Amino acid sequence: MKVAVLGAAGGIGQPLSLLLKKGLPAGSELALYDVHPVVPGVAADLSHIPTGVKVSGHGADKLDEALKGCDIVVIPAGVPRKPGMTRDDLFNTNAGIVRNLVAAGAKACPGACYAIITNPVNSTVPIAAETLKQAGVYDPRKVFGVTTLDVIRTQTFVGEMKGLAPEDIKVNVVGGHSGETIIPLLSQLGLDFTTAQIEQLTPRIQNAGTEVVEAKAGGGSATLSMGEAGARFTLHLAGALSGNESVQCSFVAVEGRSTEFLALPVRLGRNGVEEVLDPGKFSDYERKIFEDMLPSLKSNIDKGLAFARNS
Repeated sequence: MKVAVLGAAGGIGQPLSLLLKKGLPAGSELALYDVHPVVPGVAADLSHIPTGVKVSGHGADKLDEALKGCDIVVIPAGVPRKPGMTRDDLFNTNAGIVRNLVAAGAKACPGACYAIITNPVNSTVPIAAETLKQAGVYDPRKVFGVTTLDVIRTQTFVGEMKGLAPEDIKVNVVGGHSGETIIPLLSQLGLDFTTAQIEQLTPRIQNAGTEVVEAKAGGGSATLSMGEAGARFTLHLAGALSGNESVQCSFVAVEGRSTEFLALPVRLGRNGVEEVLDPGKFSDYERKIFEDMLPSLKSNIDKGLAFARNS
């Protein structure tokens, strides 16, 4: 199993790479790529940790080398959010970064799975899909927007409110991966929430990223929790490709739905997405906020597709 992290020297990339070094099965390869000159040092640093995962560092002119033979390409590369910025504000810079990295992957590892972390995910995943399509190697089962951060935040906030162990909470978070498009299906948890609690928790989950951006006072966005979320998803995907199926929420291509891409629970297996699952019953409140956010989500998706088609 070979995994590449593109943007490995950044605030997400470094903790993500650390967790993959510790979590991937022995015999795996972890290729770290970044335009920042520190990346060989990050690789050397991680290589001193005693696990059976081989780490290599690849600088700005070594992208093809990092990607060659990859099974999974994880992309956290890009600029982070700062106070006052929305994920859409990141689009102009990050859209081109994702397009270029995925275009290189289409040549170097055409059968790889792509786990897209770079925001705005609602737009960068369609960019990745369209870029692979233009290269003639698109497989909708192998392109993922990593929305695991929305799931682990929901676990944490529900656990805090209800005095439960957060790691034991199993919850679906559907829709997209920004603000109002994040729909946590709290009604499925079987917990006795009041209307006030639901109306307090849901916006907090939706705006948790802003909570971190503001708390860091201009010093960054959610990097450590995103590193954890990205590693969780990547390790589940790596396990699935090896035959250990699991169900995870992810922003993926869908058919017969309201939009071309949607965050839903999916069954991961040897081919990537083996099945997009029914998310289950929505409460009236969840259904309303889901329907209300669809125009925004469609706009995000269309923006990504238009960029990839016109660039």
